[in-house]
Amino acid sequence: MAAALDEDEIDNDDYYSLLNVRREATQDELKASYRRLCMLYHPDKHRDPELKRQAEHLFNLVHQAYEVLSDPQSRAIYDIYGKRGLDVEGWEVVERKKTPAEVREEYERLQKEREERRLQQRTNPKGTISVGVDATDLFDRYEEDYEDAPGGGLPHVEINKMHISQSIEAPLTTKDTAILSGSLSTHNGNGGGNITLALRKVTSAKGWGEVEFGAGDTHGPLFGLKIFRNLTTRCFMTGQCGMQFSSRGIRPGLTTVLARHLDKNTMGYLQWRWGTQSSMNTSIVRDTKSSHFSFAVQLGIPHTFVMMSYQYKFQDDDQTKIKGSVKSGFFGTVVEYGAETKISRHSVLGATVSVGVPQGVSLKIKLNRASQTYFFPIHLTDQLMPSAIFYATVGPLFFYLAVQRLVIRPYVRAQKEEDLEKHRQSSATDITRKKQEAESAVLLMQESVRRIIEAEESRMGLIILNAWYGKFVTDNSRKHERARVIDVTVPLQCLVKDSKLILTEASKAGLPGFYDPCVGEEKSLKVLYQFRGVMHQVLSGDTEPLRIPKQSHRIDNDT
Repeated sequence: MAAALDEDEIDNDDYYSLLNVRREATQDELKASYRRLCMLYHPDKHRDPELKRQAEHLFNLVHQAYEVLSDPQSRAIYDIYGKRGLDVEGWEVVERKKTPAEVREEYERLQKEREERRLQQRTNPKGTISVGVDATDLFDRYEEDYEDAPGGGLPHVEINKMHISQSIEAPLTTKDTAILSGSLSTHNGNGGGNITLALRKVTSAKGWGEVEFGAGDTHGPLFGLKIFRNLTTRCFMTGQCGMQFSSRGIRPGLTTVLARHLDKNTMGYLQWRWGTQSSMNTSIVRDTKSSHFSFAVQLGIPHTFVMMSYQYKFQDDDQTKIKGSVKSGFFGTVVEYGAETKISRHSVLGATVSVGVPQGVSLKIKLNRASQTYFFPIHLTDQLMPSAIFYATVGPLFFYLAVQRLVIRPYVRAQKEEDLEKHRQSSATDITRKKQEAESAVLLMQESVRRIIEAEESRMGLIILNAWYGKFVTDNSRKHERARVIDVTVPLQCLVKDSKLILTEASKAGLPGFYDPCVGEEKSLKVLYQFRGVMHQVLSGDTEPLRIPKQSHRIDNDT
């Protein structure tokens, strides 16, 4: 079985790249590539003991790759889970007669069994800290009231409310989960807290149910039930009922939500709430790769409103988003606009300006760090003051740019360099092995390359003059960096067949005669070749497919 392969030998090899075939390659394509490499590396072709030993090693690697990819069952697992998927505990008992789809199901079953053993080690903690700041004294104050008071020249900024909540999940079985949560709140010197225990059970593939118990020093004991159910493949519903016990008696509440997929990216919701604040709400939410749009209308006591929001998602590494919304109802009108961006691997920073009547102007800053959320609503004025709107908009922007340039970018750059260095050290042994394999492969290719060049010269075909693979420094601002490339002229010429060279979308580092000269960094392939007596040149990304010759590669056509 393919699972018996030596993991240390091939852990970082890509089978598709090693055979230079597409991930969708047919059995005929696999067999043709395998036969060609076998002819190149067959040990019987070499009399020198050292070359023979090297050929045996490379021949075995090619055979291992072909053994996995030519077997539908093992290939199905390899395509989804990689080589480690072939070594899952219990995999050896899977019947060989099963189809690839059945093999996937069997593998997932084995994975679930392993997951059950790790359930008790997971808690999935989540938390929120919200700190409300009253900064109205910055923009709306009477200067004469502070002239004679000590420190009267400084605006008075205070924290007037705070909320802290935390929850953890304790999986009991694969279908049962206990959720413990609690919160503390204070506002203008008055505060309280509550604690809640919920037990959730997955009843079937279509739904789950949850029972909730709570207690606090402000509202009294709470008992609630919640259910979720998929009605069809495009429609689901949730229902929630609860009873709040207090000194004023029992206050029941009921909420139901009906949702339907209107199309691939659009959801429609109908909500009905009965209790102390009864309402009916309908909304449409459309979420795509580049935008998020929502529209909602609610009729209720005391909250009746119309709301519309739009969010644009930039397709950049920082996952930057800009958003705006307007909400109007019996309470007044509120307009909000803001942005958020990723500042590190696990942190997202956002700022929103809220302008409304009669709420005034507020600045809301939010930081998401892994599963923790830190929220800082800063109330600036009770009235619509242009100065407050201007500083609430421009201030955070300038502050973010300064912190980004002086703190975040240097930190992220240093972190990347540290991670890259650790990765280099951990993979140093494997890279040394791959380098030796590549050098051995180049030696074994010499005779075949000589014959290929003679054949191509006779027909004025494709001759690889020079080829380099690795990191090229083309940016003038980075000239101090040293380019790290390797010569791959011989390996590429060996892949030429009938005056054509075709490379798949897999990383070039796995090709015969190649290795990774700069682990963890962006790499390219630069080729200078001759076809029909004309010079050509091309620069290709590491995982980009490449087909030569092409007329667009002609050097005399470059402008």
